[in-house]
Amino acid sequence: MPEDVPGVRAPRLSALDVLRFLTELVAIGSLALWGFLAWPLPWNVVFGLGAPALAILLWALFVSPKAVFAVHPFVRVIVELLIFLSATLAWWALGQPWIGLAIGVVSVAVGVAVGRRNLAA
Repeated sequence: MPEDVPGVRAPRLSALDVLRFLTELVAIGSLALWGFLAWPLPWNVVFGLGAPALAILLWALFVSPKAVFAVHPFVRVIVELLIFLSATLAWWALGQPWIGLAIGVVSVAVGVAVGRRNLAA
């Protein structure tokens, strides 16, 4: 257990961290759904697997807490917004603009709250 090891602290997760993770999952799932439903065979497999894979790759490279590249916070925000925008537009393309709008609003609100928390720390 991490509490038993001297000098090692267990990571603290807040409700905001859980909400951020859930918005990431919704964005990835939205891109997969769009890819599988918006394109005919065999392109639906390409886009259904490729769009979420690209979003996961961008997230891992630039946005995640243990990102591969340490970039300016402005770049992190832009990449994060592009991923959430693509999920919003995916729902719009599927003929469900209200779902896309809801995902966009919630994702941006959670992102702003996380950003404010990180800037305050």
